[in-house]
Amino acid sequence: MNGRLKASGGELGGGLLVAGTTSDAGKSVVTAGICRWLVRQGVKVAPFKAQNMSLNSFVTREGAEIGRAQAMQAAAARIEPTALMNPVLLKPGSDRSSQVVLLGKPVGELSARGYHSGRQEQLLGTVTDCLAELRRTHDAVICEGAGSPAEINLRRTDIVNMGIARAGRLPVVVVGDIDRGGVFASFFGTTALLSPEDQALVAGYLVNKFRGDVTLLEPGLEMLRGITGRPTLGVLPFAHGLGIDEEDGLRVSLRGAVRESVVAPPHGADVLRVAVAAVPLMSNFTDVDALAAEPGVVVRFVDRAEELADADLVVLPGTRGTVRALEWLRERGLADAVARRAAEGRPVLGICGGFQMLGERIEDEVESKAGTVDGLGLLPVRVRFAAEKTLARPVGEALGEPVEGYEIHHGVAEVAGGEAFLDGCRVGSVWGTHWHGSLESDGFRRAFLRRVAADAGRAFVPAPDTSFGTLREEQLDHLGDLIEEHADTDALLRLIEKGVPEGLPFVPPGAP
Repeated sequence: MNGRLKASGGELGGGLLVAGTTSDAGKSVVTAGICRWLVRQGVKVAPFKAQNMSLNSFVTREGAEIGRAQAMQAAAARIEPTALMNPVLLKPGSDRSSQVVLLGKPVGELSARGYHSGRQEQLLGTVTDCLAELRRTHDAVICEGAGSPAEINLRRTDIVNMGIARAGRLPVVVVGDIDRGGVFASFFGTTALLSPEDQALVAGYLVNKFRGDVTLLEPGLEMLRGITGRPTLGVLPFAHGLGIDEEDGLRVSLRGAVRESVVAPPHGADVLRVAVAAVPLMSNFTDVDALAAEPGVVVRFVDRAEELADADLVVLPGTRGTVRALEWLRERGLADAVARRAAEGRPVLGICGGFQMLGERIEDEVESKAGTVDGLGLLPVRVRFAAEKTLARPVGEALGEPVEGYEIHHGVAEVAGGEAFLDGCRVGSVWGTHWHGSLESDGFRRAFLRRVAADAGRAFVPAPDTSFGTLREEQLDHLGDLIEEHADTDALLRLIEKGVPEGLPFVPPGAP
């Protein structure tokens, strides 16, 4: 990229905002795909999301907590993630309140009304400063919006969609998921609901998840251009397995067993079945993605005790509500089923909040304010919730293999026995640790699966050459390929370099 936008205060790199007609339209993966396509062209590019609501988060090298999706997008751009890329992170603790993480550090809990009644507006200067800093140090910054830019009830305090686009004079491309149906109405309605000033930034549309013959779609795209005066900049085909580092853990936990891995043929004679308890406020369920990547390992999310019967490994994942998740396990009979498994010597793994639930006692005056509650009593661990959050990138060894991970938790564990396991412990076939991401360490993951298979009586053999990092790179390259092969990349480059085209028409809500 040769052109650079000029602005008062110094040179700024180009930029683009990827908005969506709805949540889950594909903004995260499209942003990652554009980042990977650009970096393959020799462009120094960075991702950015002003405000993210997600229970899947990551810890940067400097100890800042950001959305996991932005860490994935940074990997697509082949750069190290930083707090600048996601200055505001909201971590839901209930339907009505969230922990606010600002520049990587928690600053308190706020209700949705409290946040939108003033706090959000105050953060606009912070997020615009972060965006400007990224644009000063990169050729291009690809920004991701949140939800829909046409949430007119929230426009006054918006800092992540048209608010940041207006502040940074960013051209906007709107992504629509055609697999849901109604994509033409969604594109038109999204545009028509915006003010003339916001509409002036909407430069075009991008159809996502299309199945079939694209020539059948083209008449509709031409009609859409005639109605709105804006082109469609690409039609991306439906592709399986691209929901990498998803943001919405709430959707999975509330709907139960809605996510199951597509298993590759086993390397040996047997498969290994992993059941993940879909606890409320589940966080960092991406921890099990590395298991799902192993040939012969089937991963499914469950919410009923009987679904544990044929599982070779049960995983209790992280959660933003440890005490609430513990109550949920007991109400559904899952707690008793896990205890029976432990007594029978069948493998159980607890990660972060799941590790805390496996302990003897939890003292919580911070997250749930429930006081002292009994854990499942399967590990000799007592947990006390501290006001300060632990954010770390530990490195260690387990089962004779090097391990890397990251920690995000308020709970401080006092381990009083068992065999040491990372920062936690193991008793029999029950394992617990605070370390997220540990299963992405290939040698350790294989050693752990061999132990699980032996305890479960399975003739399962991990494939000797599965590299999770390589598989992740292949996914990111595939996203870049989708942009390169199915989007109007010349038009995207012009928008990124030159900004918003002049003379885009206003589309009144009543048209046509």
